[in-house]
Amino acid sequence: MDRIKDLLEKTSRTFALSIPMLPEPTRRELGVAYLLFRIADTFEDASEWDCQQRIDALEEFMCLIRDPNEQRAAELGRRWADSVPIDHPGYLELLSESATVILEYQRLRPAARAIIREHTLRTAAGMSRFVDRSVDGVVKLESLADLRKYCYVVAGIVGELSTDLFILERPQLVSSVEFLRERAARFGEALQLVNILKDVVSDRREGRFYLPAALKRKEIFHLAREDLRVAAHYTNALQAVSAPRGIVAFCALPTRLAVAALDIVERDGPGAKISREDVSKIVENMNLDLDFGAPAVATSITAETT
Repeated sequence: MDRIKDLLEKTSRTFALSIPMLPEPTRRELGVAYLLFRIADTFEDASEWDCQQRIDALEEFMCLIRDPNEQRAAELGRRWADSVPIDHPGYLELLSESATVILEYQRLRPAARAIIREHTLRTAAGMSRFVDRSVDGVVKLESLADLRKYCYVVAGIVGELSTDLFILERPQLVSSVEFLRERAARFGEALQLVNILKDVVSDRREGRFYLPAALKRKEIFHLAREDLRVAAHYTNALQAVSAPRGIVAFCALPTRLAVAALDIVERDGPGAKISREDVSKIVENMNLDLDFGAPAVATSITAETT
């Protein structure tokens, strides 16, 4: 698992911070799940490959999830990395370590592995459909409904996966299951919308047009804030039924960071980022609130106080 932690740190900023907060065995399970989703996402984002290469890689990946085999994963991982689908050292290293991720996936609890398998196959198949409809390698979303379908495939399903792992063998969460599942996809959508708004310039440079031309920027910001309110209610519901602190923190931190990022992007424009100092302060404030029993996330979704 040290290698899994290392790969998380090289492929994610937010989840590398939040996954270590989780209790075991959920920490290990979501760490492996994130890396599997990141592999699929690397193929969907593969700016150096044509559409057919991306679709073929996603199909190979899905076959590997259905029938995990360490040797086959090592062969595919080397080939994927050597063909350099994307200019990101961390993602290329992850591809080359596909066998490590598959081995850890095989070691998970059977029930957790079944959950991860189902949701990973769903997201990879959805990504393949979006790649298949691209023109000359350019992914262009046409409407708000189209944008939300895309966000569901790449992030809403992550929210559903996380929820299923949270409630696994935790009877104290049974009373909140319906509430959580109704909001899980919008939690994921919230984080994805913030990323899209933040990265719009670099995405367009690489042939990804996630913001429909007909939509006004303020409409997307409004939807993102509404989704973040849903994420706040989701997180506070976990806190209210005495979910393990690590699970509450895992949900609260990305939500607070997304709120802060959205405020900065709205003020300063795409590409603006939260400083490391402010990230540290947000983590500190979250821990203080959890220590003193304050709501994990403010449902008003105003600017984070740093």
